[in-house]
Amino acid sequence: MVDLQSQYQEIKNEIDQSIHKVLDSSMYIGGQEVKNFQKELEDFLDVKHVIPCGNGTDALQIAMMALGLKPGDEVIAPSFTFVATAEVIALLGLTPVLVDVDLGTFNMSIDSLKKAITPKTKAIIPVHLFGQCVNMDAVMDIAKKHNLFVIEDNAQAIGASYTFQNGTKAMAGTMGNFGTTSFFPSKNLGCYGDGGALVTNDDELATKARQIANHGMVVRYHHNFVGINSRLDSIQAGVLSVKLKRLNNYARARQNAAANYNKAFENNPYLITPQTTPDSTHVYHQYTLRVTNGISRDKLKDFLNSKDIPAMVYYPIPLHQQKAYLDDRYQAGDFPVSEQLASEVISLPMHTEISHEQMEYITKTVLEFTQNQ
Repeated sequence: MVDLQSQYQEIKNEIDQSIHKVLDSSMYIGGQEVKNFQKELEDFLDVKHVIPCGNGTDALQIAMMALGLKPGDEVIAPSFTFVATAEVIALLGLTPVLVDVDLGTFNMSIDSLKKAITPKTKAIIPVHLFGQCVNMDAVMDIAKKHNLFVIEDNAQAIGASYTFQNGTKAMAGTMGNFGTTSFFPSKNLGCYGDGGALVTNDDELATKARQIANHGMVVRYHHNFVGINSRLDSIQAGVLSVKLKRLNNYARARQNAAANYNKAFENNPYLITPQTTPDSTHVYHQYTLRVTNGISRDKLKDFLNSKDIPAMVYYPIPLHQQKAYLDDRYQAGDFPVSEQLASEVISLPMHTEISHEQMEYITKTVLEFTQNQ
């Protein structure tokens, strides 16, 4: 699905130099590389504050803690997403309120969002799934109307940009009170271990988030509130600095690959290619098809795997049907789009080093399966 080895070979000298620089300095935590990367990402995103942390899940937790959310507060998130989004809500004793998604974009349904708001609602988590932004005009309008916080889950769309209806532009993750992201190795901007960050334009929230990520410490050994221990180490920061310089090129490579897939599959009666919207660029963390008209997604996946093509399903079970998140409020059929997508979606290999020959083999194999149906 992701060829990290080939990507490393392309940037091997810079990566090795960066890692050895950290080893020579022995500043493994909070070193200059972390400060450099923080500033570089702030400049890239045109945002005032980047707070590096241990991983994307921690970033979500720190954001909710910094916003002062209390047990019983309701936080709205989509049912069709990776579990971390709801996991942190539950861990903090907050109440996850799940909503359905849009059939075309896979992102949060604005109609479902509107219907889910109650007097207990305190925050919305729009997830920019697979590399494309949620309708942030609508999300921000709803948040303003109901005085709600917005935490963008930007683990899959770093580098995407959003154009508001008034013509202004913003990078994904910079529009809400907080944006959170993951630097897991397979992400568009990935390190060689775990890593994450929060971004915000709010000075007070940035200060609070930094303190929470460092044991709630205001000054050394003075802890004014409960925090956690979540840090991006210097080696990972150095790796990320090298790769950040190439992130726009990486996005273009993914967009070109997606265009080739789209061309190969256009007008195929069994395949629906990813829908894009004019208000957001798409950086294709995943290239996700819908398999329709009666053919089996699972059989297609098995067929591709048998041909050494590592197709994956993101995600086979919506959150409202996961054992850990079963809730009497939700019944089968309450999230029809999420349930439909869980049975239809399949993601094909998508990475910056994918070759023309590899794409020809993948598309030919997919089409071979559909032609035999």
